[in-house]
Amino acid sequence: RTGPPMTRPQPSGAPDQWMLTTLYSVAGICSVIPILTILLTARWLLTRFGAPSRAKEGQGVPTVSSVFERPLDLCMLIYFAFNFPFITYVVDLEQIVIGDVSSFEYPTWPPRRMVDLIHWYGRNFDPVLMARPVWWKVTIWWDVLFFGPFYVIAMYAFTMGKNWIRLPCVIYSSVLLCIVSVILSEEAFGPHRTPSFFLVLVLNAPWLVVPVCLLIRMLCSEQPFSKTDNSGQKAHSE
Repeated sequence: RTGPPMTRPQPSGAPDQWMLTTLYSVAGICSVIPILTILLTARWLLTRFGAPSRAKEGQGVPTVSSVFERPLDLCMLIYFAFNFPFITYVVDLEQIVIGDVSSFEYPTWPPRRMVDLIHWYGRNFDPVLMARPVWWKVTIWWDVLFFGPFYVIAMYAFTMGKNWIRLPCVIYSSVLLCIVSVILSEEAFGPHRTPSFFLVLVLNAPWLVVPVCLLIRMLCSEQPFSKTDNSGQKAHSE
């Protein structure tokens, strides 16, 4: 660890401009991802179930198209990429590295500016993030130990069209939906309820919407990346 110990909170009334800019940027991303995911999921469902398959018998072993030809999967890939470096190993990791926000030393990682940003946001909008009860830290550990590695594996699997990612995606989505439902219940009704529930809801929306869409994407097919698994052919399995 480096830097001097911090024993009192910073003033919350006058954030630096970069803090507001970062918050607005993250809120924008967290607004766009769910909307885009819902639209692409609806489009994917219509394409899959609303139109007859163009696959023909005797075409041979089906291949997996480029991720750039799979808009929904590309959107999921962006979601995974957003989570891995920034959410899991900056925002969430900070809440493990710094156990007590009232007295701490700045760690080597996350960067000092990110620690200040997270604490400013917590003091003004998200009290439970600053309180950090045991159950909250458990959810953070889940993210750091399990979800982080999953994002890396999922980015590879979605890019290459590996069908074996189906079960891990189902498990991930189910667990995440349980965790987010608990967190949002605390944010709305708990002892550390937020004074800005709409903002917190927007910032948590990707982790509520994307898992639902990911479940739909994976449960509708045993071979999610096969072009012809709706035809009479043997689906390509990875």
